[in-house]
Amino acid sequence: MSKIAVIYWSGTGNTAIMANEIAAGIGTDAEVFSVDAFHGNVADYDKIAFGCSAMGDEVLEEAEFEPFFTAVEGSLKGKKVALFGSYGWGGQSIGQVEDELKACGFEICLDKIRVNYIPKKEDLKAITEQVERLFD
Repeated sequence: MSKIAVIYWSGTGNTAIMANEIAAGIGTDAEVFSVDAFHGNVADYDKIAFGCSAMGDEVLEEAEFEPFFTAVEGSLKGKKVALFGSYGWGGQSIGQVEDELKACGFEICLDKIRVNYIPKKEDLKAITEQVERLFD
């Protein structure tokens, strides 16, 4: 059985909604953590979904998520990784992280999951359908 973490930062709750939907789609194997509540070691997990809202000029949140992600990035080699987040304008920040990880040879499990502002019923349905393929 795989050990799976869903780790996120959410400023308004939109990305938290997505994190919980992803975890529900994965099932009992998933553990959900906000970045500030994660005190474990990413090396202990086989698969990890990272979520962050896009901030300002479509960058990752800089006070908590970006430093956390930078600190654990070196521990992700050989792990399956998925990325998700909400955004207000273009939603490029999650794509930038995906591009960076791919360039370093990381395995991204599925296309990034992005939602504009508040996840709607159809967004959550699409997330659930994508999560069924997550980490196969």
